[in-house]
Order: sequence, then structure tokens, then C-alpha cells
Amino acid sequence: MSALNDTPVDTLSFEAARDELVKVVAELEQGSPTLEHSLALWERGEALAARCEEWLLGAKRRLDAARAAASDADAPAGES
Repeated sequence: MSALNDTPVDTLSFEAARDELVKVVAELEQGSPTLEHSLALWERGEALAARCEEWLLGAKRRLDAARAAASDADAPAGES
């Protein structure tokens, strides 16, 4: 069974991309019957890793914004 999936990477949630990436890595570690299939797996894995990074960077931006808003709310008037 191949870990290759036709779902566009840019539509995947973080969890779906992460889970598929785990499967791709496992299949690559087992070895593929052809070089072409190995390359396709590697390309998909790179795209999945980039998607996960997009999600994580977005989450970091949201956390930073929430912290900044909380810090501004805690600052005395005129000091934010």
C-alpha cells in the first residue's frame, strides 16, 4: 500500500498533513520498489512538511497576537 494521496496538500488540516507525513516517512524508510515512486514520496513529504510548518507559523502568530493583546490590556492607561 502506498502512502501517496491525491488530496491537495493546501487543503489539509495540520493533523491530516502530519499523519500523512508520518506514513510517507515510514514508507520511505521501508524502501520503495522504484526510484520514481521514492521520488514521488519524497516530493509529497516535502509538501506535507511545508504545510505543517505553515500551520505552526500561523498558530505562533495567533499566540503572539493574543499575548500582545493581553499585555496591552494589562498595561496602565497611556503606557501601551
